[in-house]
Amino acid sequence: MRVIFMGSPEFSVPVLDALVEAGHEIACVYCQPPRPAGRGKKDRPTPVQARAEELGLPVRHPKNFKDPADVVEFEALEADIAVVVAYGLLLPQSILDAPKHGCLNIHASLLPRWRGAAPIHRAILEGDVMSGVCIMQMEAGLDTGPVLLRQETEITAEDTTATLHDRLSEMGAEAIVTTLDVLNRLAPEAQPDEGVTYAKKIDKAEARIDWTRPAAEIDRQIRGLSPFPGAWATLNGERIKFHMSRVTDGKGAPGEVIGTFTIACGEGAVEILTAQREGKRAMPVVEILKGLELPEGSRFD
Repeated sequence: MRVIFMGSPEFSVPVLDALVEAGHEIACVYCQPPRPAGRGKKDRPTPVQARAEELGLPVRHPKNFKDPADVVEFEALEADIAVVVAYGLLLPQSILDAPKHGCLNIHASLLPRWRGAAPIHRAILEGDVMSGVCIMQMEAGLDTGPVLLRQETEITAEDTTATLHDRLSEMGAEAIVTTLDVLNRLAPEAQPDEGVTYAKKIDKAEARIDWTRPAAEIDRQIRGLSPFPGAWATLNGERIKFHMSRVTDGKGAPGEVIGTFTIACGEGAVEILTAQREGKRAMPVVEILKGLELPEGSRFD
């Protein structure tokens, strides 16, 4: 098929690679424009743009599709289909209708649960036991289109947003290749009205830990916000981010260190497995403890 690919972050890169490897013709790649990043604040291309350029594919990054010239350019590609995954722009109806078979979106949740911006974070934060990817025929509403194919995966107690992100990215790549292979044999399934939830964008204010909450909730907060923005608390005025944990037994005042790196919660306790000091990289607790004074009775705020 002649495909327009629309995506921006690292999550989208395996999908682009899978389409190329499957032999589809990539007519053009659309992504967000380069933006200032790093200490020098130099413009940095998105991961998708960087990969597309490595593959020798043409790249476009319109600010939006309000300029009629951008729509005309898109239509002139005469694509069979557009594949959209974490692109970062809402598409007007003129774009949705331009390819012969419309636009397909790879969404990282089991729709209609977790429509919106942060489905992977929200699934872990809310304690979902299953996640997955849906291949959806796009329409004007926010993730409301009919689903052509869905694949599920279990969310385990060892999953963080990072691990689930990578697994769903690979699943999405496999699922879209399968979908395009059997597109004429798939029957779109309308999403039910029941079970709709919205995955609002993660706010950094959600990252500070309230140790009076139950350990199960704090563990999900730590794993659900890992690696970004990173759940955090302070110890002697220093901000410590937590990236991996597990629920364990223990009692103490909320925030109190009651073991090697076990912290009491309002109910139960969490054992910290990976953490990050200010100005340092994330590392296993055994490395953190070499430079961090953490006697029992210490208190995280």
